[in-house]
Amino acid sequence: MHSLIPVCETYARAALPALPNAFVLEKAVPTDFEATMYSPVICLILRGAKETWSGDHCARPTAGDALLVSHHVPVRSRIIGAGPTQTYLALVLQLDLRLMRGLYEQVADHLPPTRDATPLLVKTPDKIVIDVLGRYMALAENPLDAAVLGPQVLQEIHYRLLMSDMGAMLRDLMTVDSHASRVAKAIGVIRSRYGSPIAINPLAADVGMSPSSFHTHFKHITGTTPLQYIKDVRLIAARDLLRTQDDSVSAVSYAVGYESPTHFSRDFARKFGQPPSRARG
Repeated sequence: MHSLIPVCETYARAALPALPNAFVLEKAVPTDFEATMYSPVICLILRGAKETWSGDHCARPTAGDALLVSHHVPVRSRIIGAGPTQTYLALVLQLDLRLMRGLYEQVADHLPPTRDATPLLVKTPDKIVIDVLGRYMALAENPLDAAVLGPQVLQEIHYRLLMSDMGAMLRDLMTVDSHASRVAKAIGVIRSRYGSPIAINPLAADVGMSPSSFHTHFKHITGTTPLQYIKDVRLIAARDLLRTQDDSVSAVSYAVGYESPTHFSRDFARKFGQPPSRARG
């Protein structure tokens, strides 16, 4: 673990062009809660601590822990362990689920049992996982090494996670017709169509689940109900549009699927603590 800190400190304030799916986050002070959308990642905490809420579930990884996220989930997150003498430092690696599916097909008959599967897992990673993450980050110093060896090391990272104690939900997600995979399919539909009306019962039918089963498993995996998830996706997308574009609040509200700008403004203020007119970047 300690061997990762120097290279991560080097890239804490710089991009990683040779490893575009990885980045290093460093903060010198604690942060307020921010509502955002997590994508499938592994986040290795090297110093400090953070707190992440997904619905009623709270994850508090500290130094030495990893936070593994298997699905796109709306969260509220803040850094709680940071200071001028010891900054918060974390390595974040985006997971490639297509790569993982290919690996799953190769090792499906050799996978460990799936127990205690959760989409937002905090656990101390195995030494072998830390080692391969360290080897991957070391490639950042040499673009040619990264181009030639990076794909192989990245594949090993996904393999190690899939086979590890941390990989329960990833294994469940890769299983055809599992609840995790059906919910992931529904999430994909929502994220691609949030600007249009989305009816819950037809969505459940599209992924092969009854409305009651869909609601139960969707909430277990995302921490929220399907309707609230749709609202969160729309509001987070709206905030991003307001920060990057000059469209009016009304135009943004319609673009993300709201039928009433007044309703949109009320929901936006409730989620982000300020009206959309003050969310400009």
